[in-house]
Amino acid sequence: MPLRLRKFIGAIALFVLVIVWALAAMALAQVPSIRDHAVASFAYYVIAGIGWVVPALPIVSWMSRPGKK
Repeated sequence: MPLRLRKFIGAIALFVLVIVWALAAMALAQVPSIRDHAVASFAYYVIAGIGWVVPALPIVSWMSRPGKK
């Protein structure tokens, strides 16, 4: 697969990942045990804000592999 096409597909995948992650994080943030406690809420948003990077790493590494000639 050409590098340019792989980067295009990877960019779309990252875009979808971030949207789905943000919607899921917002929905989960409404759980009363998170919503009603300031410390738990802060910790949750820090973890949820950084957590999307873990599933994004394989996508980015796949995108940056050299293409076949």
